[in-house]
Parts: sequence; C-alpha cells; structure tokens
Amino acid sequence: MTCLPLSGFATRAIHAGYDAAAHDGALVPPLHLSSTFVFESAEAGAEIFAGEREGYFYSRIANPTVDLLEQRMAALEGAEAAVATASGMGAIAGVLWSFLQPGDEIIVDKTLYGCTFAFMRHGLARFGIRITHADLTDPANLSAAISKTTKIVYFETPANPNMRLVDIAAVAAIARRHGARTIVDNTYATPVLTQPITLGADIVVHSATKYLGGHGDLVGGIALGTAADMQQVRLVGIKDMTGAVMAPFNAMLVLRGLKTLKLRMAEHCRSAVAVAAALDAHQAVAAVHYPGLAGFAQHDLARRQMPGFGGMIAFELTGGYAAGVAMMNRLNLVQRAVSLGDAESLIQHPASMTHSTYTTEERREHGISDGLVRLSVGLEEVDEITADLMQALDAVTAARVSVDA
Repeated sequence: MTCLPLSGFATRAIHAGYDAAAHDGALVPPLHLSSTFVFESAEAGAEIFAGEREGYFYSRIANPTVDLLEQRMAALEGAEAAVATASGMGAIAGVLWSFLQPGDEIIVDKTLYGCTFAFMRHGLARFGIRITHADLTDPANLSAAISKTTKIVYFETPANPNMRLVDIAAVAAIARRHGARTIVDNTYATPVLTQPITLGADIVVHSATKYLGGHGDLVGGIALGTAADMQQVRLVGIKDMTGAVMAPFNAMLVLRGLKTLKLRMAEHCRSAVAVAAALDAHQAVAAVHYPGLAGFAQHDLARRQMPGFGGMIAFELTGGYAAGVAMMNRLNLVQRAVSLGDAESLIQHPASMTHSTYTTEERREHGISDGLVRLSVGLEEVDEITADLMQALDAVTAARVSVDA
C-alpha cells in the first residue's frame, strides 16, 4: 500500500490501494489479463481456496486489477469493501439476488431507471418477491409502507430521469429501525457529490459506465458496503447467481477515469448550472428539473446533501413530445444517444428509450411524462453547449409560430 497521506478525495482517487514499489516501480498499475493463477504448491492452493491464505486463483472470484479498483472505490465511498461487476445492472442484480428470497418485500421509490424497474417488476416479482413502490421523497411514506417482510429499501438520488431527490439519512434511519437494508444507486451524484454510506445507507451501487469511467468506452458496475455484505455479493450474487464479473481491462479503464473524476464532476456541475438557467428562461421550455435551480422543489435538500448539483438535467417543452423530437433533431453539438456522464453532451427521450420498459400507464404513475427530455451536460465549452440548445429551441418556437399563423 502507498505511504502517502490519503485524506483528500483526489489523492485517494489517484493513489489508494497501489504501491508502485511492489510492481517494479510501474507508475500505472499493471493490467492482469490472466483468467487463472498458479499455486506454489497444492497445499497453498487449498489454503487460498479455503480463505486461509491471501491470493488469487480465478478471475471470476478476484483479479489483481479488479481488486485495486474495488479498494479504490471503497476508499472514495467510505465503504469497507466493494465488488466490481460487468455492468450497473450486474451490480444491482448481484446485490438483490444476494439478500432476497421468496416471500420478502423490497420497497422502492416511485422513479427508477428503466432496466432496474423491469428487473424488479418483471423479474424479481416472478420469483415471489413483493415489489412495493412508495414516494420516498417523503420519508413518512416509508414509515407507512414498511412491514416485517421488508428486507430492502431501494432508491436512486437524483432519480433517473426526472431528478427527484430522496433524503438518504432520513430514509436509512427508518429502514434501520425495521431491520431492512438501504440500497442507494449513486450513479448520478458519484462519490464526489454524495457518499450515501456516510449518511446511513448500507449498500451503494453504481453504473461505472457513466461518470466513474467518464469516456464512453466501457461498461461496468460497482457495489459497495460492509466487508461481510460484499463477501455475500461476491460469492453468491456474482459468482453463483449472475456471473456478472468485470473484465480486468474494463477495471483498468475505470481506474483511469477515477483519476480525473473530481475535476470532471466540477466542470459538469458548473456547466449544468448555466445550461439549466438558460433552458429555464427559454419560452419553448415548460419545466426544467435540476436541483441547482432555486425553483426546484427539493433545492434545499440538494444543498444539504450534494455539494454540487450534478451534470444531469431533465426538461419538458411546451409542445410536448413532438416538440422535444423536433428540438433533438435540430441539435448539432449535443449528441442524440443514451448513457450519461461522458465528455460529450448527450440527449435522449426517456419514454421511448431508456424508460420504454415502463408501460404508458406505469410511466404516468411513476412521474415520467411522455414529453420529458434528459440531458447529460458534457465537457465541451458551456457557451457552445448552450448555443446549440438555444438554436434548436428557437427553431422549434419559430416552427410553432409559423403553424399557428
């Protein structure tokens, strides 16, 4: 382990868990592509398998490059341990399969990423697990819904795609009193802005594909929590149930991304504040959902829970879905693509893309309107991002005026 003081976030993101002297002085951690590892003796192999001796034996269980990423992410999230997975959904599925069985209940917030929603409502529910939705923006709703069979309380904050926030500390305290684990998807905020475990959450999950990697060139996930919980996830949810193991090469890419995470998040936040204000002032925009706006319903909670408001914005046009499509099709710099947290600014339509796993009725019930547009503000010059959005909105406004005339 490095002997450097690791108190600062950026320092931990660059150095935690790695000692160059132990790797022939290599500044950059080596990439271990081996699927299996040689034992010095049969006895040593038996001891490693039994957990009586440290060492690696098969990369589906542990790999040195992946292990370094897990150590570094645990240091950033304030967790005891972490498990890296093949995707964000791999992390979510691996965690939930590790702690749920038929007859258990999981209480989830009204708004979830589309694939998470589908996994729970159309997946877990088929195996006798009760999925209960509650509006967790008010902790009192959790107190009213929680029961003896509740094993997990799960939510995203900010939520994908409509930016709803949940008071992590308040919800986690209620769950703990009832013996339930609190699991938080921290993909939007990243540990730069929010560290849910320090606020009382038991487990944190990420899509490492997004801000952690930051360059749109990998797919991966991370789960974090106590050492005991992560051992359960590693040996049950990942090794036996899903096999959703992160590849060492992808772990190397995430490690690279972490080195600039704090810098990138600061720029994403600065630019998003300016873009959100410009959108909010445009006559073609009916509503902007961004925690950094003073008019955002949960702005005070955002100020308490997030030292920075993130790079994600949701907004709706006065012309609804048709206007949103017309606006997106006129963009030049901002790219029409799903995913988020990349250097490039990305825009997409949740109802027909990332959240199409919801039925029309389910989207209406869970607060995802057909006209909602999701924008991931990238790292381009903010005035150029804004100019591209404004020209597209101006064109939509002009077209509507022409039709009305």
